[in-house]
Amino acid sequence: MSNSNVIDEGYVKYSCQHTFGPAPDRAVVDELNKWREVMRRFNLIGMYPDGIGFGNISSRSDAGTSFVISGTATGGIERLGPEHYTFVSSCDVASNTVYCSGPIQPSSEAMTHFAVYAADSSARSVIHVHHEALWCSMLEDAPTTKAAVPYGTPEMANEVMRLFEETDVKQRKFFAMAGHREGIVAFGSALKEAGKVIIGEANRRLGWGVAKLL
Repeated sequence: MSNSNVIDEGYVKYSCQHTFGPAPDRAVVDELNKWREVMRRFNLIGMYPDGIGFGNISSRSDAGTSFVISGTATGGIERLGPEHYTFVSSCDVASNTVYCSGPIQPSSEAMTHFAVYAADSSARSVIHVHHEALWCSMLEDAPTTKAAVPYGTPEMANEVMRLFEETDVKQRKFFAMAGHREGIVAFGSALKEAGKVIIGEANRRLGWGVAKLL
């Protein structure tokens, strides 16, 4: 069974062609949860006082652009189960459509994750976090999407691809989203690399002094 919907405000802004199906394998979920919990430990993924969740995480296992990503409205859940993750098989940026299957619809940032994977064949993991002070510091000198471009849209996906064409984002492995307050995206060849990029920038810019991760 499939359905198509567009939520203009709130979490999801794209058209979602979602087919209900099995959850991702437990081993994949466990690895995603391990690094999601690290991000939650530093309040980089979580929930705002108004009940709106923030942050999401994904990984892919092959050279294609299909990936497993945390589901919509899951930021505030302490530990996710397999039922909170889903598969994105592809995205059509031009038509603002995400194709996915699994027990839940994907995060609002699914198209942004797709853009990273499409632009960088070496990327296997993407982590999207929120942190105001870190975000503000990145606006000064990091690869940054344009302030007029909102999150979760084809324009944002195109902005991400522009960064890969015009900046050193592939080498730095992170960027700030100027039009998505507090929004930061990191990526890498593994979840560990993406996580270390985020914490490393927090150490360097904010003096966190985190000596070791998993």
